[in-house]
Amino acid sequence: MSINQTSSAGAADTHAPEAIEVDANALPVYCPGPHAPAWSMHPRVFLDVTRTGSASCPYCGAVYRLKPGAAVPHHH
Repeated sequence: MSINQTSSAGAADTHAPEAIEVDANALPVYCPGPHAPAWSMHPRVFLDVTRTGSASCPYCGAVYRLKPGAAVPHHH
């Protein structure tokens, strides 16, 4: 699973949440993720990043973003 955290805003906005970038091999995306610290635990929720390219967790507000160019497998 490949996950990176990057700033989702420019240098002018220091209060924007960091986006957690995920590869297609990390699908389905869920929060809290496998490397989340114990203090940040909440009920697991699955997030669909395949339709819009990003999704945010309704519990903690973490933003997950599909990496640019990630090939998402299509289901029939």
